[in-house]
Amino acid sequence: MRFEGLSPAEKDRLRQVGTVWNDDLAASRKVVLEVYRPHAEASVARQPLVEHRDIAYGQDSAHRLDVFESAHVCAGSRARPVIAFVHGGAFTRGSKSGDGLIYDNVLRWFARQGFVGVNIEYRLAPGAQYPEGARDVAAAMDWIVGSIGAYGGDPQSILLIGHSAGGSHVASYLLDPAVGRLPHPAIKGAVLISARLRADCLADNPNAANVRQYFGEDAGTYDERSPVAFAGSRDLPVFIAVAEHENRYIDAYGAEYAQRHAMRRGKAPRFVQLSQHNHTSIVAHFDTGEDELGREIIHFAREECGFFPCGLSCQKGK
Repeated sequence: MRFEGLSPAEKDRLRQVGTVWNDDLAASRKVVLEVYRPHAEASVARQPLVEHRDIAYGQDSAHRLDVFESAHVCAGSRARPVIAFVHGGAFTRGSKSGDGLIYDNVLRWFARQGFVGVNIEYRLAPGAQYPEGARDVAAAMDWIVGSIGAYGGDPQSILLIGHSAGGSHVASYLLDPAVGRLPHPAIKGAVLISARLRADCLADNPNAANVRQYFGEDAGTYDERSPVAFAGSRDLPVFIAVAEHENRYIDAYGAEYAQRHAMRRGKAPRFVQLSQHNHTSIVAHFDTGEDELGREIIHFAREECGFFPCGLSCQKGK
């Protein structure tokens, strides 16, 4: 059920902010975080996990990641599949864990389902411009493949998830030859949540200035630098999720990516639009009473990415 676990007043706040989402993104996002933070706090207190913070995967101070694993693991179970998550922030802001709750909540939920969760920090624009965000994702994947076994994770079963700008970095890492390397074969699939899959500086794009800071001032290069240009160019399962109330054009670009992928591969990728949700609540709702998107992702991981259910079926929360 949509907004499961929220009070009627909280549900009304989210529905109302959806109708004016693009009028003031900062104010809209503030409302969403105010609604979900108490629920994230309650979930942390109710079901603690084993958390490993600020592990270095590179030389820069932003090259840090957090690992989340469940304290409840069945005896004799095999290594657990890995969820690696790349946060959003319009290329110029944001962090893996600004307050220990939002974005952490995504990995906490997956850890409760039997995955090992990895929450990835990366360098921001304008200091790190295209394609450096994708190269940071590549470096984090190197660390995961080499080191996640020590945390109970299977280094050969990784699902890579990106939200907003993080989704752009994920798609570029997987598909864009400008990154300079092929994605690791351990990555069995990708989930692009409210991802900016086309660079644009349209006048009514509320984040046009941020796009320019990452992709550069020359809009003539944007087509060739946009992830949609490479949709379907590799045989990798992809799941695209957008919200009903998106930052302007992000839902359209998600649909464009799905169409281009389908035309190139001969089959449409899994595509979901979450009704009533917005660009922030589509991730902020994880680890609360609502789990529709999470369950869709787990189904995708099993049916299309080949993750074995052993190690998931015995977990609490199944």
